[in-house]
Amino acid sequence: MLLGLRLQNIALIESLDLSFEKGFSVFTGETGAGKSIFLFAINSLLGGGGLSAPSRLMRVGSNHCSIEGCFLIDSAVKNWLVENSFDIGDSELFISRDWKFKDNRLSSRIRLNGEIINRKQLLSLRDCLIDLVEQNQSQQLLSPSYQLNMLDSFGGTHLQTVLKRFNIAWNIWKKVQLKFLKATDEYKTIEREFLSLQTFLDDLDAAKILDPSEEENLKKEQDRLVHSVKIQELLTSLFENLQENINDSPTALDLLSRSLHQLNSLIALDSSFSKESDLLIDSHQKLDEFLFNLNKYQQELTNESSELEIVQNRIAEINRLKARYKLDFQGLIVKQNRAINSLNSISSTNSLDDLEKEEKLARSTLEKESVNLSSLRKKFAKKLEEELLKYLHPLGLENIRFQIVFSRADLTEKGADAIQFLFSANPGQPLMPLAEIASGGELSRFLLALKTVFSQVSGSTTLIFDEIDTGVSGTISTSIAKLLKEISANKQVFCITHQPVVAASADHHFSVLKTVDQGVTNAKVLLLEEFRDRQSALAKLAGGNFVEASAYAASLLDNKAA
Repeated sequence: MLLGLRLQNIALIESLDLSFEKGFSVFTGETGAGKSIFLFAINSLLGGGGLSAPSRLMRVGSNHCSIEGCFLIDSAVKNWLVENSFDIGDSELFISRDWKFKDNRLSSRIRLNGEIINRKQLLSLRDCLIDLVEQNQSQQLLSPSYQLNMLDSFGGTHLQTVLKRFNIAWNIWKKVQLKFLKATDEYKTIEREFLSLQTFLDDLDAAKILDPSEEENLKKEQDRLVHSVKIQELLTSLFENLQENINDSPTALDLLSRSLHQLNSLIALDSSFSKESDLLIDSHQKLDEFLFNLNKYQQELTNESSELEIVQNRIAEINRLKARYKLDFQGLIVKQNRAINSLNSISSTNSLDDLEKEEKLARSTLEKESVNLSSLRKKFAKKLEEELLKYLHPLGLENIRFQIVFSRADLTEKGADAIQFLFSANPGQPLMPLAEIASGGELSRFLLALKTVFSQVSGSTTLIFDEIDTGVSGTISTSIAKLLKEISANKQVFCITHQPVVAASADHHFSVLKTVDQGVTNAKVLLLEEFRDRQSALAKLAGGNFVEASAYAASLLDNKAA
């Protein structure tokens, strides 16, 4: 339980030391006096408040503030200390949290028995120490997910064990499912790649792309064929000069033959020219052979006139492939070789089939655990209905009906259950969702009844209620006071209240008041131990005629709201 609280530069408090005992304690005071400082301080000390806590809590004009709490250690806290490798020490646990502004930067430190810990660790310890019931929790009650969490908590270790088994099955299935989905995506990618590669190879096969030097050879052949007209002109001119007789002009061959005849006549007169005759005869033969080859080339060139179109069509076909795949000709050849190798190396679907079987098996196990979890939740839901009604009836809700209904939801890490709290406060009124029908006062009483039930199974030993009696009065206030007193028999209970009957039933009464000294506002918290002091505080809460209020306060204290 909470043994003490020390505040320094917190809100309107410059310095304050409070000591607490077991039982039921209340905080009272006028509106704006600072009763909520106690609640904010406890919440911030145990990791709540977030980043806004320092700006809300730090006293104006200060550059540092601190909160320290002392708790009595129980078995749950001991287990936490052991699990998190902290020394147990003696029977008390000290937690401190301080904030400092330096160079316009805020720093914060949290210590447990003098050892620095982080906020995440502190939050995991928090539930072992306190159960803080704030006013906005009655609104949280309207959330189906919050209702499900409450039901799971009510189930205690039995339900938590089944929930843990389900979570293990969920994690296993989720891991296998992710592997299967990833493998499926990879297979689809491979399949798309396979089709793409196969289409590419089919295109190249249809175009008979085989020779890496084909494009270069085609371009050379095209150049040659494109210049065939000029070649024909040059050939004609050569033939005119060497062989054909145009306009009765002698050709080179005619002149060479005539010269050879004249040389033979000269040899007949002078045999010394016979050697020169051999040279001239050889030249005549070579010219004749040249003209034969030239004529043959000309004939072949004439027959190749249709080949230019064939060559150009082939080049156009290659260019279309290059444009389609955005590669040059050598790139097509390289990709062709790689595609052949890739198709040969693509794995089979065996591994995908195995993963699919594994996923189905894990899913089957998960669904079985989900059924077990749902069945157990329904058992505890019936028990929770009975327990809640037992505490709601005395709180002015004699005709209340309450039911927890289940519906099937998509499978998540919480199971496949969607639940809803149905509520009817008046005879003849149908059961409807809590969010649609319950008033503010009814929600507050419902939350109190719920916390009363949970106080029997909760691990925390200290409950703090922030104006749980809001929206009620008269006999209902008396019922709330009795219930808070009943809870305090086994738990340490704190309550911020405006109800005199609730405050009168407390074992310990703290009064919060504001003072102004030299223009500076301060808040003080006083433990009221004397009858007169408590009577005066209760009379202020009651309001109205002071004499009558004082008499009413005295009667409350005499009867202890019993």
